[in-house]
Amino acid sequence: MWRRTYLLLLVIRVYFALSPSYLHPDENFQGPEIFAGRIFSFPSRLPWEFVAEKPIRSVFPLWPTYDVPMSLLKWFYTETGTANPPPQLVYHLIRGCMFLLSFVLEDWAVYELVPFPRQRRATVVLVASSYVTWTYQTHTFSNSLETLLVAWGLVLIRRIVENKRRSSLFSCAVLSFIAVAGVFNRITFPAFLLLPGLQLLPHFWRKPLSLVCFGGFGLLFFGIAVLIDTAFYHPSASFWAAVYDPVITPLNNLLYNTDQSNLALHGIHPRYNHFLVNLPQLLGPAYVTMIASSMLNFPAGFSWLKDMRAVSAISATAILSLFPHQEPRFLIPCIPLLLSCFRMGPSRLFLAAWVIFNAALGFLMGVYHQGGVVPAQIAMPSIISTSAMKASGGELPSVSATVLWWKTYSPPLWLLGDNSSLPLDIETRDLMGIPGLQMAQELEKAVPSCRSIKDSDNANHPVFVVAPKSATFLDRYKAPSADASDLQLVQLWSYSKHLNLDDLDFGDDGVIPTLRRVIGRRGLAVWKADRICD
Repeated sequence: MWRRTYLLLLVIRVYFALSPSYLHPDENFQGPEIFAGRIFSFPSRLPWEFVAEKPIRSVFPLWPTYDVPMSLLKWFYTETGTANPPPQLVYHLIRGCMFLLSFVLEDWAVYELVPFPRQRRATVVLVASSYVTWTYQTHTFSNSLETLLVAWGLVLIRRIVENKRRSSLFSCAVLSFIAVAGVFNRITFPAFLLLPGLQLLPHFWRKPLSLVCFGGFGLLFFGIAVLIDTAFYHPSASFWAAVYDPVITPLNNLLYNTDQSNLALHGIHPRYNHFLVNLPQLLGPAYVTMIASSMLNFPAGFSWLKDMRAVSAISATAILSLFPHQEPRFLIPCIPLLLSCFRMGPSRLFLAAWVIFNAALGFLMGVYHQGGVVPAQIAMPSIISTSAMKASGGELPSVSATVLWWKTYSPPLWLLGDNSSLPLDIETRDLMGIPGLQMAQELEKAVPSCRSIKDSDNANHPVFVVAPKSATFLDRYKAPSADASDLQLVQLWSYSKHLNLDDLDFGDDGVIPTLRRVIGRRGLAVWKADRICD
C-alpha cells in the first residue's frame, strides 16, 4: 500500500514541478537568470546581489545546479545544428533537475535519518505528501538546495559518529564539501548543523586524522569556491590577482545582513514570526499535532525533541528568529526534519486535515500563485509579432515594443528567449505594485501621442500591458467601454491559473469584496495599448 501511495505522490510532485507557479522572484533572479544569459545569450538582468560593489551571492553552488544542465543542453543543440533551445525547454529542464534532486537526495536522506525500519516508510510518505516538497523543493530556490545540504550533512554526521572503529575519512571529506557549499549557498546554513555538529568533537578527539581530513578538504573547497566567485565577478583578473584580492561572498553577505538598515529594505518582522506564523504555514495540522500531543503528554511528550533532527530544526529556527527579516522559505530545511522525527498516530482526523491542507496549499502555491507570469513572458515574442503582423497586413516589420508589467512579480527576462531571428526589440518595464494613478501616468508617457503615431519612426513602437484581471483600475481603459482618456486597452492573451495574493486589500475594500475581486477575477492578461485618434 505504501508503495502505491508513494508512487502517486511522486506523480503529484512531477506535476507541481512542471507547473509554472512563481513563488518568489529569487527563484529566477538568483539562479536561472544568471546563467541563461551567459550560456544562451538570452536577455537577462543581473540582480543587485550580483552587481553590488561587494557581491553577496556565490556562484559556486549554482554552477552544478544550473550551469551544468544548461551547458549540456546547449551542447546538444549545437551538435544538432540548432542555435539555441526554446526558453520553455530550458525552464522545464531546470525544474526537472530540481525534482530529481528532491526525489533522489531528499527522500534518500530522510530514509537514512529515521533509525527505525518500521517508521521509515511512513516518514518518507509523510514528507513526500507535504506541499512544501511539491512546490518549494521543486523550485529553483537556494533554500531548496540548502534543504538537501542540511539533510545530507546530518546523514554524514550520523555515519561518522556511529562508526567507532574507523576514521571515516571519506565521509569527513564529503562533509567538508557540504559545509563549504552550504555556507556559500546561504549564510544561514551553519545554524542547522551547529548543535548536531558538536557530536563530532569526541570522534575528532579519538580520531585526529578525521579532523585533519575535514579541515584540509574544507580549506581546499573553500579556496576553490573563492576562486570561482572571484573569476565570475572579475573575469579579467589573473590568478594571482584573485589570490591577493579575493571575492568572499559569504563574508559580504554576513556583513550586509547584520546591518539593520539593510534588512529594513526587505521587510521587518516580529521575532516570533518564524515560530507562530511561518512554521504553522508550512506544516499546518502537523505543527498543531506536534504542539498539542507534546503538551498533553508533558513531560514525556517532548522526548522527540532529543532527536538531532528536531534539535537541528528547532535551534536553527531560534537562531534565524534573531534576525528581523523572516520569510517562510527560510525554514524549508526544517520541514523534512520535523516531519521525520515526530511519529504521527493513526488518526483519521489528522489524515483528513493533512490531505485537505496540503491539497489546498499545493494548488494555491504550486499552480495559481503568480502562475501566469512565466507563460506570459514565454508567449510575449509570439504575442508581439502576431500583433505586428496583423497591423502591417501579414508581414512582420521591425518592431521595438515596450511591455509594462503591473501588479505582478518581476518577469524573468531570460524567458523571452533568443529572438535574434525575428526583428523584435522588447523593452520590459517592471512597474511592480505602484498606485493606479502612477500607473496611468506611466502608460500615458509610454504610448505615443496621435501626432507621433503619424510619424513613421513611431509607427512600429507598440505598447503592451501585462496585469492581473483583478486590477480593476484598468477597467476604464478596456475596450469597448474605454472612457477615461483617448487610451484603449485591447486584450490579446490571457491565462486563467493566476492569483495575485499581493493585491489583497481587506482594509480598504473589505474581506468579501476583495476575495470576490481577486478570486472571482483571477487570471493574467496581456493588453495592447492604443490611442483613439480622430
